[in-house]
Amino acid sequence: MGLKDEIKQAVRDVPDFPKPGIVFKDITPIFYDQVLCNSIVDGFVNRINTVPDAIVGIESRGFLFGFMLANKLNIPFVLIRKAGKLPYKKISYEYELEYGVSKIEIHEDALKKNWNVIIHDDLLATGGTAEAAAHLVKMLGANVIGFNFVIGLDFLKGKEKLNKHSNNIICLASY
Repeated sequence: MGLKDEIKQAVRDVPDFPKPGIVFKDITPIFYDQVLCNSIVDGFVNRINTVPDAIVGIESRGFLFGFMLANKLNIPFVLIRKAGKLPYKKISYEYELEYGVSKIEIHEDALKKNWNVIIHDDLLATGGTAEAAAHLVKMLGANVIGFNFVIGLDFLKGKEKLNKHSNNIICLASY
């Protein structure tokens, strides 16, 4: 069985969460299998063409494998958090969701100018949050050289939104 199939076997479908009609892809069962967790990190490492200067993880599930990946590559891990969660000077970016507006933030000194970064999150749906993260990265003068996701929901066409920032989009398992 390949990595894609192992991920799909471990992911739990939760119907009608967070609202009726949505089938939530719950990745938490993956964390009971340390061999699979290591295989996921290795799966990202094996698909990276150029080692970035940093991995940028999106709150909160993007922190999990993003931090492990950054450690494996021996590079910094940078947090992008929901508004009001970072303690130091920060910049923010507001963006629209399917059901409202949200804002994410990054410390103003988190990235160096011209650094090449990969943005990481657990799941790619419509691409709104990942695109907002790309805007924050660019506002700090860094370059987005790719996006990593454990799961991609291809039917929501999030890759189309991200392609203007980088066409290097990795989804280890897609639905």
